[in-house]
Amino acid sequence: MKTVYDVQQRLKRFGTFIYTGDRFADLELMESEIRELYQFHFIQTQDYQKAVLLLRQEAARLRNNKGANF
Repeated sequence: MKTVYDVQQRLKRFGTFIYTGDRFADLELMESEIRELYQFHFIQTQDYQKAVLLLRQEAARLRNNKGANF
């Protein structure tokens, strides 16, 4: 996994489709779903860590860009 899109595709393989129209909410929901998949041993530790890192980096990037728009 290299992008948030890759995380979305991984979630789709497990039947999870996330789109609320709010990018921050989507990222939070994706992280929650990834955490649950990891807890139930559906994904490996390395995949879990990479996915969470990507999602948190994207959230931070969005926060930084949001502040720059004011």
